Amino acid sequence: MAYNFKATAEKPDRLTGGHRMCAGCGAPVVVRTVLRALKEEDKAVISSATGCLEVSTFLYPYTAWKDSFIHSAFENSAANIAGVEAAYESMKRQGKIDETYKFIAFGGDGGTYDIGIQALSGAMERGHDMVYVCYDNGAYMNTGIQRSSATPKYADTTTSPAGKVVPGKQQYRKDLTQIMVGHGIPYVAQSAPMKNFKDLYEKSEKAIYTPGPAFLNVLAPCPRGWRYDTPRLMEMCEIAVDTCFWPLYEVENGVFKLTYKPRNKRPISDWLEAQGRFRHIVKRPEIVEEIQAEVDQRWNALLTLCGEEA
Repeated sequence: MAYNFKATAEKPDRLTGGHRMCAGCGAPVVVRTVLRALKEEDKAVISSATGCLEVSTFLYPYTAWKDSFIHSAFENSAANIAGVEAAYESMKRQGKIDETYKFIAFGGDGGTYDIGIQALSGAMERGHDMVYVCYDNGAYMNTGIQRSSATPKYADTTTSPAGKVVPGKQQYRKDLTQIMVGHGIPYVAQSAPMKNFKDLYEKSEKAIYTPGPAFLNVLAPCPRGWRYDTPRLMEMCEIAVDTCFWPLYEVENGVFKLTYKPRNKRPISDWLEAQGRFRHIVKRPEIVEEIQAEVDQRWNALLTLCGEEA
């Protein structure tokens, strides 16, 4: 069925309003879009790693989640949901349950790229029928904006502070999406909440209803860590995509497909200038040129994988 924005928007929210997420945060937008891809008759079990999303949507005995919800430790959200999925499959084989459940784990980049990567890798390798969604805001935002391996190079964080000698974080970000592709799982995709949400919705639907393990890496801007005005959330995503800092693509059974190619690729300076965490480098052309070269190299490599012209 073709994507219809109005019909999709009218589907019931599975994450209620009234949670404690910050204004201008990308995470609840990501969650709502992913969960709207579920068929209304299907039930879900959600596991969330400790982080911004968990502490802001669940305070026992209160929860903003309408589906069954498990608060996991920082490192084991993937292991938790994999165990629940295994128990469900066992109960179905025994004839103890006949309802359709889907299993989705959420984690920030700290709990996914770093602390939770062992559990994530294990769940993907074992082949559980589940979806893992990383809402990537580029740092450990919940505990004070510390750098993670998803933090872009030269970003100013509390553990990679920008100074006169060291201009912020000194390492490029890890490409976790490509690491997940290396696991040989049926579906991997990278997306962002932007415009009419078509890209994220369709990829979420594929991830949920493709048998076996699936991984979604979704950009989720953070106004506190990135230092932008809260109404600019969607603009932050669009700049990230149009500069090719955050390309939109999917990999189905090992086949790469680009799902968005900007007509006019914007310079990375647009991305840097939009965020306070890079204000110390925007007037240093040698650093901006270095970042641009790295973005171009990754983009051209992706185009080759997707069979596109660089």
